[in-house]
Amino acid sequence: MSENAIARLAALYRYPVKGLSPEAISEAHLTEGGHFPGDRMMAIENGPSGFDPATPEHLPKQKFLMLMRNEKLARIETRFDDATRRLTLKQGGAVVASGVVDDVVGRAAIERFFESYMGDDMRGPARLLVAPQGHRFMDSRSGFLSIINKASVEAIAQLANRASIDPLRFRGNLLVEGLAPWAEFDLVGQRVRMGEAELEITKRIDRCAATDVDPRAGLRDLRMVALLEQNLGHHDCGIYARVIRSGTIRPSDQLSVL
Repeated sequence: MSENAIARLAALYRYPVKGLSPEAISEAHLTEGGHFPGDRMMAIENGPSGFDPATPEHLPKQKFLMLMRNEKLARIETRFDDATRRLTLKQGGAVVASGVVDDVVGRAAIERFFESYMGDDMRGPARLLVAPQGHRFMDSRSGFLSIINKASVEAIAQLANRASIDPLRFRGNLLVEGLAPWAEFDLVGQRVRMGEAELEITKRIDRCAATDVDPRAGLRDLRMVALLEQNLGHHDCGIYARVIRSGTIRPSDQLSVL
């Protein structure tokens, strides 16, 4: 790293559908004041949520299918094609549903799969919601993008007496390496540069039972919140940021404090 850099960007991820699998991406163009591109653009409504695309408002995650309650979601691999607007779902490597999300028939194919797959977990009809311009189905009203420190995840693995823990358990957009464990918390309130973009670190991310779920197996194998509380006195992992200067970021870009 350069003399002024404190960390480097190891990987980039987007989550096109809230609660479903990540997609690793090779670059992201961040826009001032905007969300992470392609992230949480869709959600699966678990019974009527009251969401109105004409007047979109932030809704609690309990209105949607989510890992905190529906760990089976982690067993579904999703891919979204930006050009065709097609969402494809796979289970065990086989395609189980596919549809263009702007098309009634395409959405219905996705919805039928989830109603069948989730069974008694459904509180009503499944409905694939597509966010209108400027809206995202985020857990936090101010969570424009999230950053996970690889060293903090490794420290959690030690607390859990495990050789490793998959950082994807924390569903971040940016995975950084080179920081000491928990040093990301010291960045809250500061401005940083990464690649061509500049970010303001806004707050720590408090965690819920979604992090109990192994993102590969779709099984609850940890009590993450209790583990953090008992050992560290908090249940935070990762930080939120907002974009204050537009620019493109790529893996291997360096992070420096302004």
